[in-house]
Amino acid sequence: MMDASEAIPREEHEAVPQSGRLGRVIDRLAIIPALGLVVAMLILIQEVMLRYVFGRPTNWAHETTVFLCAISFVYGGLLCTARDRHIRVVLVYDLLPPAARRVADILISAICGLSSGAFAWAAWQMVKRSAWRPDGSFHLETSGSAWNPAYPGVLKVLLMVALAIMALQFAILTVNYARGHKGAR
Repeated sequence: MMDASEAIPREEHEAVPQSGRLGRVIDRLAIIPALGLVVAMLILIQEVMLRYVFGRPTNWAHETTVFLCAISFVYGGLLCTARDRHIRVVLVYDLLPPAARRVADILISAICGLSSGAFAWAAWQMVKRSAWRPDGSFHLETSGSAWNPAYPGVLKVLLMVALAIMALQFAILTVNYARGHKGAR
């Protein structure tokens, strides 16, 4: 007879051992974008109060909350990589014997690493256009709103950095799976 703890599958909410030191750092830093979501919620609550109670809306709240949420989504990709929770076809994967799963882990990590690297390069092309003027001077792209923050430019830089780190994390996973580094899934 199974007890209650065996009946419900549990997901581990930490970096897998194969992700190495980088994965552990990514996992620990996840609190920062999570707190950004809390700040975004507080900003929206404040905005509702200012707009509907006092009739004094701000011109920065919506862009700031979108920016904070976007950062958390970008970081979510890194976190999924460190925790090895990216998309895979589990219907097939779960049927594989351990040796075949190891090969699948190596191939999946290598392909995802190459894809992340290609996307990082594409993001760099986007950053070049959004961070430098045609004359070569540095100027981050702005939103074009009345407040006009540099959020679009900053977000493009963060996306590029996240994709480069993700490519590195997938490379670490590929090497550690190839070495047969054991760890909990």
